[in-house]
Amino acid sequence: MYFLSLIFKNLTRRPFRTGLTLAALATAIAAVVSLLGVANGFTESFADIYESHNVDVVVSRQGSADRLSSAVDESIAEKIATIEGVEKTAGVLLETLSLEEKKAFGIPTMGIDSSSWLLEDYEILGNGSLPKAERSLMLGMHLAKRLGVDAGDKVLLFEEPYLVSGIFKSESTWENGSMILPLDQLQTLTDRMGQVTYINVVLDSKVSPIQANDMILRIQQLDSKLDALTTSEFVHTDTRMKIASAMAWMTSSIALVIGAIGTLNTMMTSVMERTREIGILRAIGWPRRRVVLMILLESGVLAIVSSLLGCLLGILFTNLLGRSDVARGILTPSISPSIVGQGLLLAIAIGLVGALIPAWRAARMLPTQAFRES
Repeated sequence: MYFLSLIFKNLTRRPFRTGLTLAALATAIAAVVSLLGVANGFTESFADIYESHNVDVVVSRQGSADRLSSAVDESIAEKIATIEGVEKTAGVLLETLSLEEKKAFGIPTMGIDSSSWLLEDYEILGNGSLPKAERSLMLGMHLAKRLGVDAGDKVLLFEEPYLVSGIFKSESTWENGSMILPLDQLQTLTDRMGQVTYINVVLDSKVSPIQANDMILRIQQLDSKLDALTTSEFVHTDTRMKIASAMAWMTSSIALVIGAIGTLNTMMTSVMERTREIGILRAIGWPRRRVVLMILLESGVLAIVSSLLGCLLGILFTNLLGRSDVARGILTPSISPSIVGQGLLLAIAIGLVGALIPAWRAARMLPTQAFRES
């Protein structure tokens, strides 16, 4: 009991310095948790685009540096539909457009054929309808709210008035922040006649995983330039997803280094200030391992408290970000238990690493040396 109370007393002896260390390490953990949460949310939002339509396979152009800017002949969708076990297909043209009059730039825009089954998965809000007439489009509910536009209004696209035929709601956060045009209209606007970005493929429910792999091979045999992947593979191997995760780790690593330096500084200073005290403990019979354990436990307590605070801050920051106008309709940050676990492990690792040098110095200290240096 005395041993544990001594550890607590050592930590509270310099409350201001201990508080600064807690703040530095907690900030580092909050950065890791929040950035990984954003990257994870970005991936989940991307996956929801396909999962909301129960898409099993996504077909794009092989070798494209960016799959979302690939070009596939839209007639390939009909050929894929003839393969046994394929229930339905639908080509989608993906572009990024702007409504300059509304000061809205970089809006994700999907070109979908007016007769496509994909449109059946959207809930049309109010008195709106699907965009069937020339120069008409639909807006996702988050985008419409941001623009202050409702069904029946008009917006300028390439300086031409377009009727907002309806406002739609999707299970995908990303789609709720996008707009939909008839495929032929978007092809004309972007000068990509006869092209789609990718083809969504839904397999028959009776198809087994082994049969699905065989069907993917048959799809790729239609054209050597086709790249057919399951929805999960398409999402998790996408360049954007990899970059988002890499940037999250690279950015948070800076905060982790700062937190580690702060912990090392605190523990080293604490050991130096307690040189005489450690000498007394060694003189009354404390073995080196107990001195080392004391230093490591002090640092460990700091790390655990910091990790808990950091995780709470990370969750708070990502929730605020998810509710902001900037992120709403694009992604919903997602902090999974595994991300929290990573934050806890990193904090403990930083605490232990930061205490190694001070613990080593304290263990090597002889009682006579401690009294001479104090």
